[in-house]
Amino acid sequence: MKSCLYQLLLISTLALFSSCASIRVQKYNFVAQDIPLTFDSCRIAFVSDLHYKSLLKEKGLKKLVDLLKSQQPDLLLLGGDYQEGCRYVAPLFNSLASVKPPLGTYAVMGNNDYERCYQEIVESMMLNDIHLLEHRTDTIWKNHEFILLSGVRNPFDLNQNGISPTLSLRPTDFVILLVHTPDYAEDVSIENTDLVLAGHTHGGQVKIFGYAPLVPSRYGRRFLTGLKYNSAGTPIIITNGVGTSQRNIRIGARAEVVIITLLHSR
Repeated sequence: MKSCLYQLLLISTLALFSSCASIRVQKYNFVAQDIPLTFDSCRIAFVSDLHYKSLLKEKGLKKLVDLLKSQQPDLLLLGGDYQEGCRYVAPLFNSLASVKPPLGTYAVMGNNDYERCYQEIVESMMLNDIHLLEHRTDTIWKNHEFILLSGVRNPFDLNQNGISPTLSLRPTDFVILLVHTPDYAEDVSIENTDLVLAGHTHGGQVKIFGYAPLVPSRYGRRFLTGLKYNSAGTPIIITNGVGTSQRNIRIGARAEVVIITLLHSR
């Protein structure tokens, strides 16, 4: 009985610590020859799985927006699973729109967003000048040079969306593929992609002694978090995300914002 009580106390303490902990900034330098010189040192902020309101509530959203502004990103990318209720959609995107990166804000949807509130999210993004990429590619210009940003529509429906929007692009262009789940980069050919950005896993959300017992991926812990590679050798950066699902608790998988600095390989 005492053992059970101690375990319960420990879990409660860890949950409290997780809910109060600040969002970390996870930084990556990405070096590639295809990155145009104009985009050398370009900073990309990537945020996914906000699940507003879950563990992320009003105060946390303000801290997130302030953190994003302090990082001064050139480009903001959003990876889906935005809400835990349609009434939270407008306040969320109204807040995120205040970041105002000079190269714009682009987004894809997550599985939660296809299950509910899809139209509300589309309308709120349009009102806030957030560009939704549903199986299409946008050109991001900086002076006279560009990179390409592709987004995947519902990556869980491979019957409809199993052909990557990157297949029609040129291998000489620098291409970022934004997709909610990292599994997509292994499930289908993503040829011509230089870098994949994904979320969905929450970094396991609960990790005990470094082990995540539940990972929402067909590939187990292979694409849990951080920099990984698919079988073709394409790099995938997977974020822990910010919010929570199922239960409002994070243990050993800290909420994070990802900052990627593009560096031209000379």
